[in-house]
Amino acid sequence: MTRRQRWWIQVLLLAAVLTLAGILINNLTVNLIRTGLGLSFRWLSRPAGFAISEHLLPFQPSDSMAWALLMGWLNSLRVIACSIALATVLGVVAGAASRSNNPLFSALAGLYVGLIRQIPLLLQLLFWYFVAFLGLPSEPLAPLGALIRISNQSINVMGLNLSVEFAAVLVGLSVFTGASIAEVVRGGLDAVPRGQWEAFRSLGIGEGLGLKSVVLPQALPAILPALSSQYLNLAKNSTLSIAVGYADLYAVSDTAITQTGRAIEGFLLLLLSFLLLNLLINGSMQILNHAVLNKGQRT
Repeated sequence: MTRRQRWWIQVLLLAAVLTLAGILINNLTVNLIRTGLGLSFRWLSRPAGFAISEHLLPFQPSDSMAWALLMGWLNSLRVIACSIALATVLGVVAGAASRSNNPLFSALAGLYVGLIRQIPLLLQLLFWYFVAFLGLPSEPLAPLGALIRISNQSINVMGLNLSVEFAAVLVGLSVFTGASIAEVVRGGLDAVPRGQWEAFRSLGIGEGLGLKSVVLPQALPAILPALSSQYLNLAKNSTLSIAVGYADLYAVSDTAITQTGRAIEGFLLLLLSFLLLNLLINGSMQILNHAVLNKGQRT
C-alpha cells in the first residue's frame, strides 16, 4: 500500500466518523425538540437544593448547581491526587520488595499483589467502608498517640480531619492501584541488566541504596509510560466512590440529574470534567517522562 493510498483511507475514515457523529447529534437534537426539552444549560444557575457532606470551599444548598458540581469535581480531584501519591508509594515498595533478596519481603509482596488484583475494587471499597472503618468503636482510638485518632465517625491524622467515606475511598483506591503499580515497577526493574544489580552488590552497597541510586533511575523510562495508564485507571475508578457515599463528581452529578431531569446535559458535563481531569494527569506524566528521558540522555 502506497503512502497516497494510506492517506486517502485515513481521510475516508475521518469523514465516516464525522458523518456518524453528525447523524447522532442531529437525531439527539430532533428528539429533544419533539419532547419539548431542548438542549439547555440554564439549570446550572438554579439553586442546587441539596447539601454536600464534604466540600473544600463554602457551600450551601442555596448555591447554584454549577457551584455544586465544582465542589464534586474538587472532591474527586482531592481523593484522586491523594490516592495517586499513596498508591505510588505502596507500588514502589511492593515492586522493589518483590525483587529483594529477602525471601520474606518477596513473599509478602507477591501475596499482596496476587490477592488484591483478584478481588474487584467495588468489594474492596465496601470492605474498607463497612467493615474496616464503620466497624471501629465510636470512641476515638489513638494507636500512635496524638498523631492518629480513629473512630467510626472520622479519622484524624496530625490535626487533619478525614471522613470515613473519604478514608475508605482513599485506602481502597490506593491499595488496589498500588498492586498494579507494583507489577509495573517489577517489570521496570527486570528491564535493568542484571549486571547493574551485581555491580552495586559487589561494591558493598546496601540493597535499598542500590535500588534507589543505581537500578530505579535506569528503570524509570520503562516504568513511567505504564504508570500513566495506572493513574488514569485510578481516576476513572474513583467514580465507584458513590458506593460508599463519598460526594465526588459522579455522586453530585447524579443528584443534579435526578433533581433537574437534564440527563444528557449532566452526562455531557460529567464526560467533559473527567476528560479534563485525565488530560491533566496525562499531560503531567508526559512532562515527567520527557524530563526523565532528557536527563538520561545528558548522563
